[in-house]
Amino acid sequence: MRKALVVWGGWDGHQPKQCVDVFIPWLKEQGFEVTVTDNMDAYCDAALMQALSVIVPCWTMGTISGEQEKGLLEAVRGGVGIAGWHGGMGDAFRVNCGYQFMTGGQFVGHPGGIIPYTVNIIKPNDPLVKGIADFTITSEQYYMHTDPGNNVLATTTFSGAHEGMDWIKGVVMPVVWTRPYGKGRVFYSSLGHIATDFDIPAVRTIMQRGILWAARA
Repeated sequence: MRKALVVWGGWDGHQPKQCVDVFIPWLKEQGFEVTVTDNMDAYCDAALMQALSVIVPCWTMGTISGEQEKGLLEAVRGGVGIAGWHGGMGDAFRVNCGYQFMTGGQFVGHPGGIIPYTVNIIKPNDPLVKGIADFTITSEQYYMHTDPGNNVLATTTFSGAHEGMDWIKGVVMPVVWTRPYGKGRVFYSSLGHIATDFDIPAVRTIMQRGILWAARA
């Protein structure tokens, strides 16, 4: 049986527990044996990590120890998939460059806070986004520092209309991407500020497909 590890914790404002609860029943429906924990020491359990198909992290902000980070990165580099969203993967461990190298990006701002914005699907024939049209979401629009090696599937364009940041008008920012990390598959979607963002069918479907892709399922 395929195995998934779900690790949640950190800042409550991103609703880490509520977010993972969106996906845990679905993972089980997909045939995964799911281990759920609110302790990152799971990353130090070599036997557990080597047996996994996919890791779904939802640890927002916070800190990760050297041993925990080493266990996580080694598992992904060795072939375990990882798939996550904004609050649990792209806005985590802000001082850990090695972790950011794996994820392919890091959150740095959300001008205007909660606003309506458009997500543009730029590779409509990719299986992870196929059949999904451009859509509008009302949430935080994330400005990211991203790796140019990412395979970007969806983007958003900043208006420059918020907080006096006119200099970012027209900036096209990656929203959804995939990347390799050693033998592992990395999937990231910046959509997912809070759990109700996943009530939007396109947001939830993209995340579900990304998890399965990372798990090679």
